[in-house]
Amino acid sequence: MQLSDYIPAISSVRSLIDMAFVFIIVYVVLRLLRGTRAVPTIVGLVLLFLLYWLSLAQDLATLEFVLRYAVVYVGFAIIVLFQSEIRQALIYFANRLRFPILRRQRGQFGGSVYDEIVLAVTTLASEKTGALIVIERNVGLRNFVDAGVQLDAAIGYDLLVTIFNPSTPLHDGAVVIQNERLAAASVFLPLTKNPEISREMGTRHRAAIGITEGSDAISIVVSEETGLITYVEAGGITRNIDTTTLRKLLLEAMEIPVTQQKREVTKTMKEADSELTVG
Repeated sequence: MQLSDYIPAISSVRSLIDMAFVFIIVYVVLRLLRGTRAVPTIVGLVLLFLLYWLSLAQDLATLEFVLRYAVVYVGFAIIVLFQSEIRQALIYFANRLRFPILRRQRGQFGGSVYDEIVLAVTTLASEKTGALIVIERNVGLRNFVDAGVQLDAAIGYDLLVTIFNPSTPLHDGAVVIQNERLAAASVFLPLTKNPEISREMGTRHRAAIGITEGSDAISIVVSEETGLITYVEAGGITRNIDTTTLRKLLLEAMEIPVTQQKREVTKTMKEADSELTVG
């Protein structure tokens, strides 16, 4: 049997489109798997299939029998071992295939709401007050909000700083932001099960990673031991960032246009100038 027997004849535009779709899917999957724990496992599976092919080619009956029945359970093992990676891949495809008219409108209030978050995080970091803020995007977090203390309040610097004050009953847990409103506080989130996460990270950081692995939400963490600010998105963490970097990452994640950001900054500067003039 020749290699040409496995390759379909490219005789029409349909065949080209077919091959293009396969190429795109393989490319996207490889990009999603790059740098994850799935890579060495996939290499092992490839070697397993090569060994199975060798057993068929060399008529190794016992080895072929064992591997043939082992392959049946490989699909179930992949689902169990890589459920978080599979979930992230489905979210990735859903976010890019969703029509613009169906996408949730974000950033309608400009950067001012998120500036309140950045200012509160900066204050909490300077005081070494632990905090965990989760911002919902396209995937709903309703089940977590319902389990917490529901607030449905306007986002404000004073409110955020007060919530995470260690002397208040709501400081333990996360704050969840939906539709640019503070939906709930004292929310407990699932912890990441990624074995590659450093043991130095505590429960707050693991919860921040866990919620971003199961959804497209983003998380901001303030360490109560060091006061360092950590940004988490899609299970990836960016540690020890400053206020400028945090604001940039936050506005980019919420898809606020650059022109709108500039208008917000200009408006703030004009208001500050007018207050100085009056004073």
